[in-house]
Amino acid sequence: MSPSSERPSPPLPPPPVPPAPVAASPPLRDRNFVLLSWARAVSVLGNGFARVALAFAVLALPGSTPGQLSLVLACQLLPQVLFVLVGGVIADRIPRIRLMVAAELAGAAAYGGLAVMSLTGHAPLAALAVLAAAAGTATALFMPAVTAVVPEIVARERLTEANAALRMGMNVAMVLGLSLSGMVVAGVGAGWALALDALTFLASAGLIAGIRPARAHRRHGGPGLRDLRDGWREFAARQWLWVVVLQYAFVVAAQSAAVGVLGPLASEESSGGVREWSYVVAAQALGTIAGAGVAARLRPRRPILVAVLATFPAALPMVLLGMHAPVWPTAVAAFAAGVAGDVFGVLWATALQRDVPADALSRVSAYDWFGSLACAPLGMLAAGPLAAAAGPRTGLLCCAAVVVAATAAVLLSPQVRRFSA
Repeated sequence: MSPSSERPSPPLPPPPVPPAPVAASPPLRDRNFVLLSWARAVSVLGNGFARVALAFAVLALPGSTPGQLSLVLACQLLPQVLFVLVGGVIADRIPRIRLMVAAELAGAAAYGGLAVMSLTGHAPLAALAVLAAAAGTATALFMPAVTAVVPEIVARERLTEANAALRMGMNVAMVLGLSLSGMVVAGVGAGWALALDALTFLASAGLIAGIRPARAHRRHGGPGLRDLRDGWREFAARQWLWVVVLQYAFVVAAQSAAVGVLGPLASEESSGGVREWSYVVAAQALGTIAGAGVAARLRPRRPILVAVLATFPAALPMVLLGMHAPVWPTAVAAFAAGVAGDVFGVLWATALQRDVPADALSRVSAYDWFGSLACAPLGMLAAGPLAAAAGPRTGLLCCAAVVVAATAAVLLSPQVRRFSA
């Protein structure tokens, strides 16, 4: 047969188009990551305002009492514990960006409602409690999603750098928000400060809506309880993970008692009073900013071991406050605790994102949040009776002992000592 009589072979089908790669460039040069980092900074800036503004907004209402303030704040905190597991399931079922936008819009609506009630002076206690609970629920839905969305837009080898950059921006924003909140509340009132917080949530939602992840997780659509069980299996299968979460249930409870109740009470007994306590709090906040910069440069072979060891400095300011040490050594210890705390946070988030499958990461992160926060309300509740029975300084020494004992116990885990990601 002559070549001219040969029939041409059919054209080959085009090769499949591979998924867009996750950016391997430095995170701060990637559009998606820049949008996420600005969204988190703006939202956290607003939260800095809210911490002060909400308290003063409630106390400024006619006939308000400290008990009513406690109720409103409890209504804000409790949903963060109760609904974070639900948030993890939802975040593994639907596009995480969509859930994050919805959560930020819900937060904007809640704080906007609180602002309107504060500005008009018409604020029934039940309505305040409902809106505070809505704000807490929005947080519970948001946090598992944001932990898991980072590896969707950042390359694996850049995760440590990305987590450090995120935390640095958030820490700067929190320090700025807390610093400015008092002036704003004093200058224009708590209601307008809450309105500003609502606007920051709207701005965050707009920034997040512009993110286009290069790869999306595999979505689940089965029964919710089965998804929870699957997430639990992933969580429980990693000894290094659940033992550190158990450790932090005690650590966070001790920190909540120390920072929320015992530290301020101990400072009141000293000659410096509130001023000395503000120095300690400011030093720790500045330490978190420095800690993110330190963590960005760390590449430890045993990241979980280093993260656990970085928990020990959290006990230092508690010990010095309990021993009535001068304010400057205490502030230096608080700065060191802030640095170490952010080193833990960056190494921990990076280990989760690298070791847990993407399609289960939100649920595992939700169990992390749930376990770490579960005992925080108990720590706050126990602090008052402990201070009344033994004194705030003895209570601070007890909190330091809890931190040291829980952290030392975790070092017995072989996986904590040997984990490498």
